[in-house]
Amino acid sequence: MPTRRSRPAAAMVLAAALAAVGLGPAATPAFAASVPVGAGSYSDTRPPGTTGPTTDTGAPVTPKVTRAAADKPVPTNDWWSSLAFQRYGDNPYSTPMYGHPLTYQAVSGGLEVGYPTSPTVVGEGRQYEYAHKRDLTLGLSGLDSPDTKADDWSDWTVTPYWSDGSRTLRTTIGHGLPFVYAQGSGGNAQITTAATPTVFSDQGNVLGITVGGHHYALFAPTGSDWDVSGTTISAGLGGKDYFSLAVLPSTDALATYRAYAFSFVTGSQVEWDSSAGTVGATYKLTTEAKEGTERGTLQALYRHQWLHTTDDLTPYTYVSPRGTMKVREGTSFTTSQKAAPVLPALPKTDAVDTSRLRTHLSEVADAPDPFSGATDTYWTGKALGKLAQLVPLADQIGETATRDKLVGLLQGRLQEWFTAGGASEFSYDKDWKTLTGHPASYGSDSELNDHHFHYGYYVYAAAIVAQYDPSWAEDSAWGGMVKELIRDTANPSRSDSAFPFLRGFDVYAGHSWASGHQGFAAGNNQESSSESTNLSAALVLWGSATGDARLRDLGSYLLATEGEAIAQYWFDADEEVFPGSFGHDTVGMVWGSGGAYSTWWTANPEEIHGINVLPVTAGGSLHLGGHKEAIRRNIAEMERENGGPAVEWRDILWEFESLADPAAAKAKWDAGHAGYTPEEGGSKAHTYQWLTTLDALGAPDPSVTGDLPTSAVFAKGGDRTYVAHNHGSTERTVTFSDGHELTVPPRSTATGNGSGSGGQDPEPSTGNTFRLRSGGALTTGTGGASASDTVASSEGRNHDGTPNKPLVYEAKGVNATLKAGASTAFRLRVDAGTAVGLGQQARVSYDLTGDGTFDRTETYAYFATDPVPGWEEYTHARGLKSATGTLGDLRGGTVRLEVWNAIGDGTALLGTGGDTSRVVIPYE
Repeated sequence: MPTRRSRPAAAMVLAAALAAVGLGPAATPAFAASVPVGAGSYSDTRPPGTTGPTTDTGAPVTPKVTRAAADKPVPTNDWWSSLAFQRYGDNPYSTPMYGHPLTYQAVSGGLEVGYPTSPTVVGEGRQYEYAHKRDLTLGLSGLDSPDTKADDWSDWTVTPYWSDGSRTLRTTIGHGLPFVYAQGSGGNAQITTAATPTVFSDQGNVLGITVGGHHYALFAPTGSDWDVSGTTISAGLGGKDYFSLAVLPSTDALATYRAYAFSFVTGSQVEWDSSAGTVGATYKLTTEAKEGTERGTLQALYRHQWLHTTDDLTPYTYVSPRGTMKVREGTSFTTSQKAAPVLPALPKTDAVDTSRLRTHLSEVADAPDPFSGATDTYWTGKALGKLAQLVPLADQIGETATRDKLVGLLQGRLQEWFTAGGASEFSYDKDWKTLTGHPASYGSDSELNDHHFHYGYYVYAAAIVAQYDPSWAEDSAWGGMVKELIRDTANPSRSDSAFPFLRGFDVYAGHSWASGHQGFAAGNNQESSSESTNLSAALVLWGSATGDARLRDLGSYLLATEGEAIAQYWFDADEEVFPGSFGHDTVGMVWGSGGAYSTWWTANPEEIHGINVLPVTAGGSLHLGGHKEAIRRNIAEMERENGGPAVEWRDILWEFESLADPAAAKAKWDAGHAGYTPEEGGSKAHTYQWLTTLDALGAPDPSVTGDLPTSAVFAKGGDRTYVAHNHGSTERTVTFSDGHELTVPPRSTATGNGSGSGGQDPEPSTGNTFRLRSGGALTTGTGGASASDTVASSEGRNHDGTPNKPLVYEAKGVNATLKAGASTAFRLRVDAGTAVGLGQQARVSYDLTGDGTFDRTETYAYFATDPVPGWEEYTHARGLKSATGTLGDLRGGTVRLEVWNAIGDGTALLGTGGDTSRVVIPYE
């Protein structure tokens, strides 16, 4: 079978050409200048024979932006980048752009708008898509622009610009925006529909139409009147320059949306914070009132967002390729989720045979060419990552000579790349404001693809070096060049004139995009989500090792956010995103329009499943252990599609399986490690230590977090192992969310043990903790002896959202003060035995004054139990299905938990007593 991303001929030809003419440090053209950065440098001119951004025919291309935007760094690798990066010479407008819920495509007459609600499965069942299909085109009468440019942009919105000399149009569009905001001059507002529309409301300047089965509202300035003539709808602007449209979730929503029709969105910004094991974010829109005083708006939240918000949401929803989007009324919303676990390496355990690990380390460190012939940015990066993983392992077993040799190899190769003028270097493109490594690979130069994939390995390797040689990482030494790569890929600054803000990371979509130009009918795409989180983890480690809290916390935000997006959109962890007609449990690639069970280079199932796992590291992979059932489904599908266990990428998939079932993965290693070749970025040393350690400690338990970003928890049976690495120079006590404390010496990793379920614990720090007692009590005490109550059968009927014969547990006379930013949390131990198709559901209600009326009711999505005897854990992480009312302080109030079977024909058990099941209320 094909190997992953075999090095393309172009890269080898370039390398050969450079060697043939003897290009070395002195061969840089005289007009090129080296820009010094500490001990390193980059070039301000590309090396001879290399290329920069081009069209698909190889013609050089510069950003397609207006004069007003000419000095702003262009955020390539975004959902709308085809507006600014004209990859195809015959399309000066854009390819389809997927904002969600709306889709867009720029054309000569304005902006095509669609709302795809019915998925299609194509490619022999390998891809699902909600492809852009025009419902209407928003423009001006007579507009015929020769191109469309990017005029302005913010964190998740963009303003395309059209001008034909007589007419000018600007529109503002964005993720989660049900509105399109238009400003135009030189012509009447004009909407051209794809089919004759049905008018369901005509209020003069407000028109409600249905086209293609979708409902839209058109808004012209007060005093204007929409005229409908066949498929053309127009309105004079009465001396004004604005109008808007909205896609409606239903016709009866028109009045709600009308209230915000002239509150134009002018910008978007995310702010994040990371502390005490929690990552918070606020997503805020700025608006301008074109009429009246209303400054509010409506936003549609993606699944990965509304699962982690306690902000009030409206009943309105939209369809999207990422599952249901829920609508928020207001200009901002906040999310809060647990920080992802990050370590430089899995800790030392007695289960690892030192002699055996020493032998495997030598196989890599003492190889004739530890870099395996790598010359371009990607393959060099993978080699750096492979060696970096082994440095802490050598240190753990006292192999200081091997450790230092590996560190020296990393330093030497990084310094080669970090010095301009050699066979490998980075050069800065002032037009695109990007740093490109040469020799490049996979379009990292001509298409500006994959910089976060490639450079993440360099930053990760540099972080490991910094852990053992802090002086090397100082800005005056080589740390400055590391930060240049970070500025290119994950710049946290919006005011930096040299690089764009977070180039590849889409803060609203929750993940990165790989294509620099987004020049596809399906929008942008990302294949290897795990190579993206590799960069995020590298930021945590680099920031921790160098004392840069800003970069460390940025990494925590990116990793937690993308980790949830990966779980939902790549692995369909809750089985709520992929269409029912799509017969796969995972995708190799996420597209703007959907997802595909494929890779760019092979249809081999091992690589389709493995590409979103590699590189396996203690920094960027442990978060995957938060969705163990999704891992099991993933591995099972791979083996079905593969016709048996993995062969080519067995090490990657063993390591992946170990995040859910360590013993099973270790057994596969024991049976098959002798005759396999490691994946190019892996090694037998790393795989042996990884599988053996997790077999000893148990799988990761990301539900428990430490107040130090470089910490993790593992659980096996009823025992937890707490691990933290202290990069600092003084001793540190790490406090975990379940109350465990661990003292960590300076520049060391420490481990400790304690009891725990190994499941999804709510954090006691979010409020008072109540435990379930059989008989219907919620108690803040011990909960008594372990027991269980029987959840009645739903008798084959669907009771999703409506309690049916529920178990009820209450605490009365509760006095507590509402805690800002906190939310309800719970962990319920359930077991359906061998019953098939059961789902338990929970509802938590608050009667604030004990008067018998519940002021706040929260119903959570049900939990589908497996037909295998044994306890499972149902938690608040399933997400809110619905919520009514508002929380306030409890004054003699009542807290009630109800649990019932939402689906299925059978009974289940609910664990009670002790600390088996608990509810944590969001109160002081």
